[in-house]
Amino acid sequence: MTDQQQSSHREGHLKGGFETRAIHAGYEPDPTTGAVIAPIYATSTYKQDGVGGLRGGYEYSRSANPTRTALEGALAAVEEGERAFTFSSGLAAEDTLVRATCRPGDHVVLPDDAYGGTFRLFDKVEQAWGVEHTPAPVTDVDAVRAAIRPGQTKLVWLETPTNPLLNIGDIEALAAVAHEAGARLVVDNTFASPYLQQPLTLGADVVVHSTTKYVGGHSDVVGGALVVRDLDLAEQLVFHQNAIGAVPGPFDSFLTHRGLKTLAVRMERHCDNAEAVVEFLTRHPSVVQVIYPGLEEHPGHAVAAKQMKRFGGMVAFRVAGGEQQALSVCERAEVFTLAESLGGIESLIEHPGRMTHASVAGTELEVPADLVRLSVGIETVDDLIADLDRALG
Repeated sequence: MTDQQQSSHREGHLKGGFETRAIHAGYEPDPTTGAVIAPIYATSTYKQDGVGGLRGGYEYSRSANPTRTALEGALAAVEEGERAFTFSSGLAAEDTLVRATCRPGDHVVLPDDAYGGTFRLFDKVEQAWGVEHTPAPVTDVDAVRAAIRPGQTKLVWLETPTNPLLNIGDIEALAAVAHEAGARLVVDNTFASPYLQQPLTLGADVVVHSTTKYVGGHSDVVGGALVVRDLDLAEQLVFHQNAIGAVPGPFDSFLTHRGLKTLAVRMERHCDNAEAVVEFLTRHPSVVQVIYPGLEEHPGHAVAAKQMKRFGGMVAFRVAGGEQQALSVCERAEVFTLAESLGGIESLIEHPGRMTHASVAGTELEVPADLVRLSVGIETVDDLIADLDRALG
């Protein structure tokens, strides 16, 4: 780690509440100009003061860039980790983690309703490389334990809430199960965001984010991140991040960092709006099931209440008219935009079976055809409810 990166790393441990760390950690005002926001260092290389005389340790922007360093320091702070690493996408982050921690012949336990892109990565890419995987329900600690192959399983992969069925895994309990078998627990914290949940404090070894989603928060940048506490693992990730090279550019890093600074206030509004939408959907005659961890009847409600600050902005529901009605609802919505992704300021609606989870059709991870997924944004909530009322007919 370079001197300047060590400085930003220490700044990442700024004391204070979440909002204070999100705004101030990772960067101090520029000593020359006083700039309070980390500048966009649009440079690929750096002048050396003699051979090997690096200023702040920077030599080439694949290895490190000051704008990216500031973002990584802030992410480490809000996730209460030791180091954070950012990437050009969430899947690039996942692939880099697997390359750093697994070898051909190793094994990974995946959620049985994992994000379709994650499943595709393991099923089509990592498996061809020799890394095997077994799906297991994140809600069942014993099933996860049974899926582990002691000595062969290197990673137990957890999404909580899961995508798109919003199942809840007990991070603390699953960390204990993974560690008993000598494996690491990886938690995809994308749906919860660092504001609602900090898995490293509950025993997880690695946190994964698609920073495209709530961290960036404005649907204008694609990115990913890994956050860890173990410094030995951090050194492996330093090497692989640089060797593989799937890093974000300075403009992407700047946009993601800017989004992180307002994460807390955005998440509060996402949660407020989601709760109101859920209340409406539970009373609608065309809706046969509402899936949201904040509902007391949700099977993971108690665990979610234990490990999450609030229950998030993601909502799923099933309709009485089957797949055709689900498709119709998606197409008739106007304020809710029909689009993939999630976590932005605007509300999105999608049909997982035909869109984000089409890659798992015909597998054990296939999602119900009558399922609709909402990413509830921060618009006027009455407009969102009126839009869903029209779309549901």
